[in-house]
Amino acid sequence: MSCEKSEAEILVENEKKALKIRTIVSDKSYWAKSFFATLFIFAFLALAGQFLAIFDFLDPIGDALSGYEVTDQVFSNPQWREVPDVDDNVVVVNVGNLSRAEIAQQLSIINSFKPKVIGLDLIFRNLKSDTLGDLMLANALANSPNIILYQKLLDPFEEGGKNEALWHNAEYSHPIFTQNHPTAFVNLNNETAGANQFDFKSCRSFFPKQYIYDSITQKTDTVYAFAVALAKYLNPKNVATLLDRNNNEEVVNYSGNVMDYGRTRLGTRFFAIDAYQLLDTMFTPDLIKDKIVLMGVMGNSFDDKYTVEDKYFTPLNSIQAGRANPDMYGVVVHANIVSMILNNSYIDSMGEYTSYIIAFLICFFNVLIFTIIYQKYSKWYDGATKLLQLTQALIFVFMIILFFHYFSYKLNLTYTIIVVLLAGDVLEVYYGFVMNAYCKILEKIKKN
Repeated sequence: MSCEKSEAEILVENEKKALKIRTIVSDKSYWAKSFFATLFIFAFLALAGQFLAIFDFLDPIGDALSGYEVTDQVFSNPQWREVPDVDDNVVVVNVGNLSRAEIAQQLSIINSFKPKVIGLDLIFRNLKSDTLGDLMLANALANSPNIILYQKLLDPFEEGGKNEALWHNAEYSHPIFTQNHPTAFVNLNNETAGANQFDFKSCRSFFPKQYIYDSITQKTDTVYAFAVALAKYLNPKNVATLLDRNNNEEVVNYSGNVMDYGRTRLGTRFFAIDAYQLLDTMFTPDLIKDKIVLMGVMGNSFDDKYTVEDKYFTPLNSIQAGRANPDMYGVVVHANIVSMILNNSYIDSMGEYTSYIIAFLICFFNVLIFTIIYQKYSKWYDGATKLLQLTQALIFVFMIILFFHYFSYKLNLTYTIIVVLLAGDVLEVYYGFVMNAYCKILEKIKKN
């Protein structure tokens, strides 16, 4: 006797299965159960996330990957991104370990070549015993017609929850140096009160503007980012475009580095002058004339591979996980931001609430499918759900890369990928344990 079924029998069975599925889908309780199952999955993952956070120190792999995002592949991989041309609007100058008198010499030389503006990413908190050096620096600053000086925002304002855009105080250089020159804040988004750059893996974004609250006058002043203030000298229209976007935080569209000994993949993008090269005027006048010049510390010299003061991890880092050496000095981060503003090359990002809504809808869609598999094809549940989960996760990862590459849009699908990968197992817990326990309790109540 043959075990094979005839075509007619197969058609009948398929029709019965289709009818059962249509019956399930048309049942209102099916949609209600799926909705509550989705809520349970989100609640379970939220509680699990809080609990597992306690054991972060036991997760070396997670720690190594904590500074990594999928979009880093686009930033740092030449196959995904063309190497941009050198930006000749911005010049970076290293002050190294020069004295204040030598920095004054640098300023005098730069001013003699008539730059559009100078950005001084340095703080001179106190006067030194070298009075002559202080006077020389003060005089050089007084003779700098267009210069933006250092401002560091301090003490984030907290009242009923942290407001990252509002600050209590700011740090400036000594008044003999600030004089009447404008200042702009150099804070990057990975710096908060009491923290430093090593508390975070990567510098990915910046604040275009922030607010300082004066408790004495009870007034709030708007202050602008260092790069924003500098870019305004060269292209005020583009700065207006940036501010019209009205984003509290902007993703930095990194375009390159200075000499970095292979620590970043896009290589040299900005003209850079080392401390001794500037003092010896080893450059042509057109390199500085009408340009934005940023002055800051980039090691003792460009040959210094070990100085990490004011140095950050960025998405351009050639090492994707387990990064040990920061790859970009703070002054070069500001140069990248200036270049982004001048070229109107912004990256848009998906909002947090939108990411939650998408995660919930995708999870609900998965629950609808998984419920049918659980009820009618239970033997296939584990294999079928795992296959669907992995396929969806890969599709979402690929979408993140494609959207970032082609549209400069950063999809925030982290929550979506997490719920997709865990929905099948958590749903099994829900139907196999929670619902069974609920039904038994309900039966006991009815009997009593």
